Amino acid sequence: MNSLSLSFKSKLNILLATSFLSLALIGSAHAQLSGLPINAAASVNGTIITNDMVEQGIKMAISQGQQDSPELRRAVVQKYIEVLLLSQRAEKNGLANSEKANTQLMLIRQNYLADLELSTFMAQNPISEADMQAEYNNQIASLGSGGMLVEYKLSDIAIATEADAQAALSRIKKGEPFDKVAKSISLAPNKVQGGAVGWVQAGEVPPQIATVLLSLAKGQVSPTPIQMQQSWYLLKLEDKRSSKPPSFEQAKPAIRNGLAQRKQFEFLSQIAKESKIVIQ
Repeated sequence: MNSLSLSFKSKLNILLATSFLSLALIGSAHAQLSGLPINAAASVNGTIITNDMVEQGIKMAISQGQQDSPELRRAVVQKYIEVLLLSQRAEKNGLANSEKANTQLMLIRQNYLADLELSTFMAQNPISEADMQAEYNNQIASLGSGGMLVEYKLSDIAIATEADAQAALSRIKKGEPFDKVAKSISLAPNKVQGGAVGWVQAGEVPPQIATVLLSLAKGQVSPTPIQMQQSWYLLKLEDKRSSKPPSFEQAKPAIRNGLAQRKQFEFLSQIAKESKIVIQ
């Protein structure tokens, strides 16, 4: 549940789908013959595209469901070339020093550093097998004598301020569909799906969300905005179901994800407590 701004990664993904050049992959042997450094895949007007950059691009593409192949590698190099051609032309046209460019570059840098800090924190504080087993045992114990797992189909709207959240809630109370409001104002990436989150368990969401979620009836919207770190949320319980709990091995991916979210939330909350935050 967090909002994301446009970054180099998203531009690369877009260009992967909309190529307008057809340039060949330059291998390391050819790079040496061309006078390029050994770790260079290509260069554009003297700016080097390194093999390390290509590997990062391939990892991004694979994470989006593509298969590693020579064709993918050629495509990644081509897209880096396209990006360099366009960015160099933007520099030449004086766009790099515009206020819009400076703002976007600042946001890209901040988002990258934020992701890097979180990934570093998680690498230093990994979720162990014992952590997951303990969480699984707690969840099973919490089911009670019935032993049935309760899941909630959830939609949400992320909003920057309490005043905006109250205004959105007022629109919903007057009869405007929750998904329509989400599409118009939500800051979360799932706004395009009308705020749909999908099926979750109470233990997979932050405590503030879980507390409200457990109190909602099917079709009900949270009666007041929920304050989270740097944002406010509105929830809607779309549906609710009970089922037999999965085995530990089946549940491990969801448990790992839930523990990671909890760990990151606690880390961010601690940072916020140690900082001076002023909101207009």
